[in-house]
Amino acid sequence: MTTPTATETTQHNIPENLPTHIQHYIDGKFVDSISGKTFDVLEPVSNTNYATAASAQTEDVDLAVAAAKRAFKDGPWPKMLPRERSRVLHKIADIVESRDDELALLESFDSGLPITQAKGQARRAAENFRFFADLIVAQEDNAFKVPGRQLNYVNRKPIGVAALITPWNVPFMQESWKLAPAIATGNTVVMKPASYTPLSAGLWPEIFSEAGLPDGVFNLIFGSGSVAGDYLVKHPDVPLVSFTGDSSTGATISTAAAPQFKSLSLELGGKSPAVVFADADIESALDATVFGVFSLNGERCTAGSRVLVQRDIYDDFVARFAERAKNIVVGLPSDPATEVGSLVHPNHFDKVMSYIEIGKSEGRLLAGGGRADGFPTGNYVAPTVFADVAPDARIFQEEIFGPVVAITPFDTDEEALELANNTKYGLAAYVWTSNLKRAHNFAHGIESGMVWLNSNNVRDLRTPFGGVKASGLGREGGYRSVDFYTTQQSVQITLNEAHSPKFGNVVDAAETSDS
Repeated sequence: MTTPTATETTQHNIPENLPTHIQHYIDGKFVDSISGKTFDVLEPVSNTNYATAASAQTEDVDLAVAAAKRAFKDGPWPKMLPRERSRVLHKIADIVESRDDELALLESFDSGLPITQAKGQARRAAENFRFFADLIVAQEDNAFKVPGRQLNYVNRKPIGVAALITPWNVPFMQESWKLAPAIATGNTVVMKPASYTPLSAGLWPEIFSEAGLPDGVFNLIFGSGSVAGDYLVKHPDVPLVSFTGDSSTGATISTAAAPQFKSLSLELGGKSPAVVFADADIESALDATVFGVFSLNGERCTAGSRVLVQRDIYDDFVARFAERAKNIVVGLPSDPATEVGSLVHPNHFDKVMSYIEIGKSEGRLLAGGGRADGFPTGNYVAPTVFADVAPDARIFQEEIFGPVVAITPFDTDEEALELANNTKYGLAAYVWTSNLKRAHNFAHGIESGMVWLNSNNVRDLRTPFGGVKASGLGREGGYRSVDFYTTQQSVQITLNEAHSPKFGNVVDAAETSDS
């Protein structure tokens, strides 16, 4: 299904007060690149440029890192009591919530995300700040006692300047995911958003300033990953790097950071399986698997892009899945009725379309298969369903990151587990069965950082987020984020005599003669 074409209603998609130029934010000031370099920013409905953005070079990165380092060493933020920092984070959450309509509109315009889904991401961004505002006040550290002899306690401290490199899918929420724990724990940051989607990131300076965050704690640079991102990762005054993006870039970052032994958190790609057994609640499984791969335009790392279905129900499930895909509303991102909008950028559109062409020789095409009807321009892809996909097919093995699904049959639990684990990725997995014993055992056997049993992708913020294999390194979320953004110093206090061995002790000569 489609709504009115983009060419008919383009004006409907343009937010008010749209900037024509986006600047860096360094040490509390909006600035252009020293070199004056910029890059063009386009919107994905018509693929026309609507703004330019400052393009950071190495000298701009140096300025941002220096500002963050000064704010960490000399500023009040790292020394403030957790309760004082918490109040600022709660104010940030309040401001984000009060501006969720504006945030959603900008996010939708810049990324192609349907407006209803963008608004949900804005609210989640506020919740991220509220969660860590509460967590740092409730945080406690261990103390160990040996009565009458020794007291040992753990002193948790912020580390310094954190480099936050964020992706173009649901950018504002993803930025909040890193910003909230990084600054809550007392660090300062330099953030580099993806160059495809800089618009909503430009709102953070005003939000932080209004909330009372001191200058220099947050610094924002725009630019390419190959120049600004690479230099930021390698910068000697940046001990922490948190990155979300594709696995190949993650490998490059890991190599670049290794010589300086930086702390890394890498949340990378995924090719997550959704396993549907014959005894599952089929209607609920259909709801979840269709939503899981086509929501957020399919541009989500945890998308269940491989659906594995037990052969007893395979034909019926596949037919019903394909019918739902054909009825998905493709339309303008700004239309509340839209379920799938436009992909983020023409380069990404070309990538997804190339995989669809590959899929036509690797599976049975049941829905979609090309550009969405009624949208001759823009990055619109019809929700696409391939069935009978072999496990060695490229569309089974490789991350497409778009509204494309590969469906594969299985017979036994053992075969299903083998298929689920048969990629280089291991971020998320979904299992649908009414057998509780099978559900838990199957979950334990899956090589992934996260598993949802009879559930859509809903995660409590206290739980760890991250993957295994090519899907990443480390965990964030809840106390794991606090652990990543702090260092734990062990302090030992002697409560009695030290009882140190007397190495090199010279016996008094008089004592020797008396003996």
